Amino acid sequence: MRRYLYNLATDKDRRPGSCIIKLILLSLSVLYGLTVRALIWFYKGRSRRLNCRVISVGNITLGGTGKTTLVGYIAGYLKSRGYKVAILSRGYKKSGTGQGAMGDEPCMLSRKLPDIPVLVDTDRVRSANSAIRDYAADTVILDDGLQQWRIRKDLEIVTIDSRNPFGNRRLIPRGILRQPLSSLRCADIFVLTKTNLAANTDSIKEELRGLNPRAAIIESGHIPAGFYNISEPQALLDAAVLKGLTVTLFSGIGDPQSFEDLISSLGIKIGLSFRFPDHYSYAGPDLNKIAADSEDKGINIIVTTEKDAARIDGIGNLKPGIRILVLRIALEIKDEEEFHGRLLRLYPL
Repeated sequence: MRRYLYNLATDKDRRPGSCIIKLILLSLSVLYGLTVRALIWFYKGRSRRLNCRVISVGNITLGGTGKTTLVGYIAGYLKSRGYKVAILSRGYKKSGTGQGAMGDEPCMLSRKLPDIPVLVDTDRVRSANSAIRDYAADTVILDDGLQQWRIRKDLEIVTIDSRNPFGNRRLIPRGILRQPLSSLRCADIFVLTKTNLAANTDSIKEELRGLNPRAAIIESGHIPAGFYNISEPQALLDAAVLKGLTVTLFSGIGDPQSFEDLISSLGIKIGLSFRFPDHYSYAGPDLNKIAADSEDKGINIIVTTEKDAARIDGIGNLKPGIRILVLRIALEIKDEEEFHGRLLRLYPL
């Protein structure tokens, strides 16, 4: 059902019988839009100023735009400059104990940045105060912060997927916009993501300048940094290690196509690809089926994403010889000096 609704929202389903459902979804989008505008108006002037710098990284659409990867990049950079940084996440789809208690995105950040606190709480004001009190944080980064209206921000960064920036330009559930496009006027920086997978970004830049001429526009790319065995995340293998081989992919992310395109760009052949819903929680039978289907096709290497790896508590009863590797992504900022300079302007000398 979720996939069906997403196909309607992105106009991938063009069957004549879907028109009535699309009209229903459009009416719900109008109600949703009125609600969002009312919330923005209500919190305008009521937002709270925190006793630290606040950097928000968010997106205006559903799906994977690469915001969490950017959060990790910013946190690591500011940490290297001597600032005390904490990451605040609401922990989408967190459940149970252990890794599930954090949610996949904060768990991934915590693994990659073990010396930076990642606080998970639906109340960002409360978690920000905890970061200041318990970790002496002078900077908090709001992961998925565009829709966070209760906190006054020092820097609003919005990630834009360069391959699908605004969908069909309608609000959810008829489209994939989480807020009206007019909300982009509050942004200080637009970061175009996955530009290495996009044909051209000129038209996106032109539209963004029309919406918000004062905001900086920064290009970035998701670059394969290498692979690691799911049980040995510290032992990174070269990105070319699988070139020419046939592998199985599985992912439960917002943009599985970009993952598949990155794998293909490395000269790796995709024998099977399993797509699960975003934030899907894997169980032993899921991995066993993926492994069994791979074995039937003579494939002994299975590849997934770091976000998916954070949702796997165990690798099931895999037969000897079957390997699960995880693709590590590095963020490459094209205008790095300009971007770093904009971040450091938050800290007067």
